Amino acid sequence: MLIPHDTRIALDTVVDLMNTAPEGGRSEELGDVPSLYAFVEGHQISGVGELGPQDLRAVRAVRSGFTEVFAAPDARTAAGLINQLVAAAGTTPQLTDHDGYDWHVHYFAPGASVADHLAADCGMALSFILVAGERERLRRCEAPDCGRAFVDLSRNRSRRYCDSRTCGNRLHVAAYRARRREAAAG
Repeated sequence: MLIPHDTRIALDTVVDLMNTAPEGGRSEELGDVPSLYAFVEGHQISGVGELGPQDLRAVRAVRSGFTEVFAAPDARTAAGLINQLVAAAGTTPQLTDHDGYDWHVHYFAPGASVADHLAADCGMALSFILVAGERERLRRCEAPDCGRAFVDLSRNRSRRYCDSRTCGNRLHVAAYRARRREAAAG
């Protein structure tokens, strides 16, 4: 699946945003305005001015919307949820070539809030996945104690864990040890 650079960045951003939620025993990573600033800086979200508590609430609401998209039972439901997020953001597609990147499309209006920025750009990235008929690539980690979101961009759509070095490896080692215990006991 060929994914343009800006779409890949938006997919990574939506996954990272979803994974800030207090789920699976994890604490809230967007607990205050400074943590929102850190998220914005860490993801190089451009054109964001002064942030306040209202921005934090709005970004958390957008995050909840994306969580619903990943949990949607079918493509039609996911499409409806994405349409709501993108429409509420007041999308205004524009070609831009800022910060050393070649021409690409921003879907948020100039001066948009950080929540509208995320809803528009990330929502459009998710819409491209749906349009390509690849909704099953929007997944949650299968490790029982994890559940983090990820987009499976593997060639054969076989990725099961958010990170094979942590969750995947931990489960494989546990299964290996269980087999060894069973063999030793038997």
